[in-house]
Amino acid sequence: MLNVSHVTKSYGKQLAVDDLSFALDPGSVTVLLGPNGAGKSTIMKAIIGFLRYDGDITVGGYPNKTPQARRLLGYIPEMPTLYPNLTVSEHLEFLARAYRLKNYKDKAAELLQRFELTDKARKFGDELSKGMQQKLNICLGLLPDPQVLLLDEPMIGLDPHAIKELKNMIEQMRSEGKTLLVSTHIIDSVDMLWDRTIIMQNGRICANVTRSELEGSARTLEELFFEVTEGIAAHEMQNPEPEEENAP
Repeated sequence: MLNVSHVTKSYGKQLAVDDLSFALDPGSVTVLLGPNGAGKSTIMKAIIGFLRYDGDITVGGYPNKTPQARRLLGYIPEMPTLYPNLTVSEHLEFLARAYRLKNYKDKAAELLQRFELTDKARKFGDELSKGMQQKLNICLGLLPDPQVLLLDEPMIGLDPHAIKELKNMIEQMRSEGKTLLVSTHIIDSVDMLWDRTIIMQNGRICANVTRSELEGSARTLEELFFEVTEGIAAHEMQNPEPEEENAP
């Protein structure tokens, strides 16, 4: 459903994503793990179409920046970007009109109820606490009911009830055949959710395993994460790349 093929992205001389390739199937939850600066947010923004990059990304067989792909793709960013002069309800209405959603009001009301925002429906975006903003951010990402959903650090700032509801929504979407990619650096927050994990370090994929493969190795996800990332860091410290000589 989601295919990333040989994607590379640089910021000037800084290589943020280095020749990444992976494919995600329908009805699966993939956890994208890595320390800060590993390139997780960069590849997420490339998939959603916010960045220019080298390589190919397709959603449902369509190039990711085409209208066909955008209708299938949803995104919950790490940092909520809300309109200060729109209320909670108006945010949902604005999104529904942008996506040309019909009969969306029942689902919008259900999302507000599940994330305990019903009594905040008339509050403006800048009147909400950071946690409330994140919950509205999640509601906006879920309202269009995308076939492929990207979630970038979705648990940060959420209260325990909201975390439980989000995990329930993720499991529900998986059972409906949706494809989900969850980026995080907090392993405990997703330990029971995933079908596949992709671990990144320094812009590269250093592990891509299914839950059954990991269970067969008798290792936990946390053990694999530190084995891979700390092993790479130690290797690079012991074998640094030679510095370029200054031109005469």
